Amino acid sequence: MTALEAIQTRRSIRSFNDAPVDRTLIEQVLEAAVFAPSAKNSQPWRFTVVTGPKKDEMLAVIREGLAHREAEGQELGTIQWSLQCIEQAPVTVFAHNTDGIHPWKARKEHESWWDCATVQSVGAAIENLLLAATELGLGSLWVADVWDAYPELNEWLGTDHQLVSAILLGWTDQTPPVPPRKPMDAVVRWL
Repeated sequence: MTALEAIQTRRSIRSFNDAPVDRTLIEQVLEAAVFAPSAKNSQPWRFTVVTGPKKDEMLAVIREGLAHREAEGQELGTIQWSLQCIEQAPVTVFAHNTDGIHPWKARKEHESWWDCATVQSVGAAIENLLLAATELGLGSLWVADVWDAYPELNEWLGTDHQLVSAILLGWTDQTPPVPPRKPMDAVVRWL
């Protein structure tokens, strides 16, 4: 599979079967992630892989965080739908930014450009991971909804790095259709 084929065939998978994913495949997608470009070669990404029995602990932590946000009166959006996907996927990879500013901390003017650059670097690593998963036949889903349980997850994961998102990996029996894309003339301007 070429890079362009992986880009064109990658889909957001929201239904996983319970077949385990071999650790060597997980290591391959993580290796692809760390070859992403990064701002000033900072390589600010850190990944935590959750599988097996730890998955039940993780799900409990997410549910606890959601309960806290509901008690605070926060609108939870689509996290319940994402939680169903997280429950199904045998692998959850949390992506953190070592150089990012936590959303609850005040930003200094000079930090905002670097925060933007490093979170984009983590995004590039995540995209590499997703494309490698596609090439290996794995289904994947990029989940930002885990932010609704941000402080609880970070405490459980034992990190104070900026949580960017979670990536779900697993085997799937579905092949979603290509989602609609805007035409090139709507998104590209030539000068």
